[in-house]
Amino acid sequence: MNEVTFPGINLYLNINRVAFSIGGIDIYWYAILIVLAFGIGIILCKKDDKKYNIDFDNILEVLIIVIPISIICARLYFVLFKLNYYLEYPKEILNIRDGGLAIYGGIIGAVITIAIYCKVKEISILDMLDYIVPYLALGQAIGRWGNFFNVEAHGIETTSIFRMGIIENGKYIEVHPTFLYESISCFIIFVILYLLRNKRKYKGQMVCVYLTLYGLERAIVEGLRTDSLMIGNFRVSQILSIVLCVICIIILVYKKIKVQKVSKKGKQNGKEN
Repeated sequence: MNEVTFPGINLYLNINRVAFSIGGIDIYWYAILIVLAFGIGIILCKKDDKKYNIDFDNILEVLIIVIPISIICARLYFVLFKLNYYLEYPKEILNIRDGGLAIYGGIIGAVITIAIYCKVKEISILDMLDYIVPYLALGQAIGRWGNFFNVEAHGIETTSIFRMGIIENGKYIEVHPTFLYESISCFIIFVILYLLRNKRKYKGQMVCVYLTLYGLERAIVEGLRTDSLMIGNFRVSQILSIVLCVICIIILVYKKIKVQKVSKKGKQNGKEN
């Protein structure tokens, strides 16, 4: 049982990372939330059946393949950046009950898997990704609460009204609840993508909007965290987020200009006719 407080709003909680036990096996909130996120995503994908000319059966089939692969890749990505520890304690590689899943690793694994699937099925990968990314953002918003129950992925100490009080190494500290910042941000990204998905101007637009917004959000929030994966003095996720954000902004601006030129040319041709 962990004591977690939000003194700025007079909220005091006792939380247990174990939701319940079955036959002596502990079922963790972290796992429940991941399953819940995928479940809700699948239900919402069903409502978008035939969007971008993709059958829901293809979405369901690819998700069944992607889910385990993305979890494995998310874990491997995390392990690679803490390789010295896991070489010393190799049995811990399989222990994901306490967290240790890196979202970018999961995304990389998922994209590669989807690309192969789309190649085999002769489906546009950009259409497929545009179909899925709104629900990826929603899944992230839900999944981040697993960090709350594990009392992990928090930020540096702060006096902000949103501060979260926890016991770490036997000491009471008040920190940024970065899990909450990211959960709220990802939900907002989901709403934006959900509203934009029917106004898509070109293939890949939803992916670029997602990577721009998530990259911006993650670059900011990652700078507050105390558990970042590092290369030297650099935060890996922060650098990757900034790079993706900049690249996608360039693509979005380029595509917008291109679409406007095509639209303007079409209007001129219409007048001439």
